[in-house]
Amino acid sequence: MKKIEATIQAIKVGAASNAINDLVGGFSILEGNGRGSGERQTIRAGRGTGSFVAEFNKVAVITTIVADSKVKEVISAIENAVYVGSSGDGIIVVSDVDSVTNISTKKTDLDAI
Repeated sequence: MKKIEATIQAIKVGAASNAINDLVGGFSILEGNGRGSGERQTIRAGRGTGSFVAEFNKVAVITTIVADSKVKEVISAIENAVYVGSSGDGIIVVSDVDSVTNISTKKTDLDAI
């Protein structure tokens, strides 16, 4: 099993969610602030007389656990849904999962997801 974590622009959450909805058993989305290689938003201050660059970008992290055989398919779906060709498109991290337990059903590993 693998854990896939995709950190993407917050405005792309709907597209990414729709892309993986039928591919995975479930996923979590956490929204927050991040700082990476993407260009940060310029914000107007005062009465339009000044502006400053935001300290952080608005990002979302989509997390899911899938069977090893589905990793490439899920990554490809996320990439295709959020890609615009800029440095702020995001990053996808894949890591090994040793064990999963569904608390309500007591099922474990692949049966739990």
